[in-house]
Amino acid sequence: MKNSWLPPEIEKKVNGLPYMENTTGMSGAGVFMYEDMVLKIQPVAPWTEREVTMLQWLAGKVPAPEVIACEEREGKMYLLMTRVKGKMACDEEFLARPEVLIPRLAEAMHILWAVDVSSCPVMRDQEAELEEARFRVEHGLVDTDNVEPTTFGLGGFKDPEALLYWLENNRPSYEPVLSHGDFCLPNVFLTETGIGGFIDLGDAGVGDRWRDIALCRRSLRSNMEGKYASVKRKVDADRLFDALGVAPDPEKLKWYLLLDELF
Repeated sequence: MKNSWLPPEIEKKVNGLPYMENTTGMSGAGVFMYEDMVLKIQPVAPWTEREVTMLQWLAGKVPAPEVIACEEREGKMYLLMTRVKGKMACDEEFLARPEVLIPRLAEAMHILWAVDVSSCPVMRDQEAELEEARFRVEHGLVDTDNVEPTTFGLGGFKDPEALLYWLENNRPSYEPVLSHGDFCLPNVFLTETGIGGFIDLGDAGVGDRWRDIALCRRSLRSNMEGKYASVKRKVDADRLFDALGVAPDPEKLKWYLLLDELF
């Protein structure tokens, strides 16, 4: 049976193949899993176009999906990619073994940070992040219902405008690397023996390594003992610093977690 709702080039490549829809994650994209391919459908936007650019640039540099076909139709982007190996880092197989999971996450970060970024086509430095945050604040795009309880209101910031002002005036020092941009457990795939690959690379580019560290540490806690945990387990998320070989920097962690509240 033909999938008439798909653009022609995409339809030719997936026609008749069995698939399952994947609803994990918060990107809002439609994700359809085939045996060895993934079809991602989302609105045409700067970040969706950046994802294609980064996937093409990352080919052969890190384990990530390879672009098979990409078409736009009626304001939507249809991105057909190869499927990375392994399971999400938030899979129960890994959550039940933090002694394996945490070093593996550190290994994944080091794979990204080892890439030479001199020719990277996308900048995600502090100025780029703040520019996008400013756009979101000015256009009322910040979801204040999906933030930490202490971010806004009593004891926190008055509103997103106040948070943006604080971020703009309290920038920490910058340590540029190839940053994933959304280094959360569902976006890192692990195998029994190593790193399967990275997905959802629309925010990847030359950025600060502390954004990766901050979001990974928060995601580790959320998936082990917080709101995304199906089985509550205590975890010492600070073991991530030991695995990475870096000393904790509370100010940078705070800045990048607060920045993420505007996205």
